[in-house]
Amino acid sequence: MIKIEIPNPDIVITKNRQVGEKVESPLSSVYGFTDYNKIPRDKGGIILFFNANDELLFIGKARKLRPRVKRHFEDTVSPIKTVRNEVYRIAVCVVEDPMEREIYETYIINTLHAKYNIDKVFYK
Repeated sequence: MIKIEIPNPDIVITKNRQVGEKVESPLSSVYGFTDYNKIPRDKGGIILFFNANDELLFIGKARKLRPRVKRHFEDTVSPIKTVRNEVYRIAVCVVEDPMEREIYETYIINTLHAKYNIDKVFYK
């Protein structure tokens, strides 16, 4: 039997609320996330989207992490397009090998029961 361990996230960003005084240059945010610059632009990996109750909503993989995370919030075809407001925390694990990304994605979907992943589901 093969033993797979879920990798620890390398980067975690949380939704920010802009409350209070006006500032000279407001933070640019997409659905409340302002720390996209922490996510590596040219590295591959897996992306985990969590809600405020720490439930896994969706997991995806990408060859280039930062553009893919942003596209999830801008695309009209993203699997999370109808639940974008639910996303509270984004965890990113850098995994360069495409085969490892595929294995981790499938394993995490089926171990943590990602709510909105409908493909690669072996539990029911």
